[in-house]
Amino acid sequence: MSEQPPAHQHPAYPVGLRLTGRRVVVLGGGQVAQRRLPWLIAAGADITLVSPSATPSVEAMVTAGELRWERRRYREGDLEGAWYVVVASSDAEANDRASAEAERLRVWCVRSDDADAATALTPATGRSAGVTVAVLTTDVHCRDPRRSAAVRDAVVEGLRDGTISAGRHRTRTPGVALVGGGPGDPDLITVKGRRLLAEADVVIADRLGPRDLLDELPPHVEVIDAAKIPYGRFMAQEAINQALIEHAKAGKAVVRLKGGDPFVFGRGMEEAEALAAEGIACTVVPGISSSISVPGAAGIPVTHRGVAHEFTVVSGHVAPDDERSLVDWAALARLRGTLVILMGVDKIGAIARTLMDHGRDGATPVALVQEGTTAAQRRVDATLSTVAETVAAEDVRPPAVIVVGEVVAVGGHPAATPPVNLQ
Repeated sequence: MSEQPPAHQHPAYPVGLRLTGRRVVVLGGGQVAQRRLPWLIAAGADITLVSPSATPSVEAMVTAGELRWERRRYREGDLEGAWYVVVASSDAEANDRASAEAERLRVWCVRSDDADAATALTPATGRSAGVTVAVLTTDVHCRDPRRSAAVRDAVVEGLRDGTISAGRHRTRTPGVALVGGGPGDPDLITVKGRRLLAEADVVIADRLGPRDLLDELPPHVEVIDAAKIPYGRFMAQEAINQALIEHAKAGKAVVRLKGGDPFVFGRGMEEAEALAAEGIACTVVPGISSSISVPGAAGIPVTHRGVAHEFTVVSGHVAPDDERSLVDWAALARLRGTLVILMGVDKIGAIARTLMDHGRDGATPVALVQEGTTAAQRRVDATLSTVAETVAAEDVRPPAVIVVGEVVAVGGHPAATPPVNLQ
């Protein structure tokens, strides 16, 4: 019988292991284990960690009950009954013995220190759009893990941003996704939100959502303008609800693209309730709220150690003296922390007077950030006593986020605060 060539002279055969409820042994509790364990936990594996020590992150997994930890070195017999083994300790001699035991027991084994001595290889792995992307090199003479990782990243990113077209061809369950698009910069929508947008048949979009993403939609996607332009034309909320219902009942995948987060002054729950009343499936995708992201983009932290231990987000679309107002402005005036006001540009004079009447210092710094996170972003600074005249003089227009509090001055004089790059 001819001698078999070394296994590492042939490319690995790709396969997906189903490890749910099956014994997996991990040797070593260092950085390699810290990277590998989350995937094994997600796979539902019955994991035993054998290692004298572990990183704090690995210890947290043990504390959470996600795996068992035997605080000792490897010994013969540890792999009995295992389906899969990850050898990742710093003890080369123990790694060799564990690898030999795995070979005898015919247990698939990966090694972080010597891939050629292993019976399995760990691919560069990522997830996107409901699939797992796993990349293995076919060049057995020159394995290049960095290239494998780069290929994985390119494919995953392409699936996420839609540059790689991989539409779903099986029947999809009709329904509606309420997607928070973030503060305006198209790069600040969540990965899930962008994926659902790429899969939509109908998109009902707000003016304050990431409008640039609409240009990337395929020609067959119907885009409905639900813009609520301040003091101008608008599509009544009831009409929006009805449009969502009609398109979903027609078997379409519908995305309601909203600015910020659907549930932060976004009427998202009204839409969810209307859909639920019609028995229509609804997915809520949280978004980055402008109440935090826009100040951050302008160099303003809404909290800062020693300056503000709390921040409050409030709608300013109703004046303090309006009987419809649900805000306790007197209580807000007594707070020492940061006050973030949305939709309050035209009411800021009345709001500032009310806050000062109830004790807030007129010298309190105020910043107005218009068109935050977009190319048109600008920041205007004032104080509580001067903000009304500043808004008029600088012609500040909505949408703008108003920040009241000492955090506005964090980092030196406001005019000297450098812009924050969100990329």
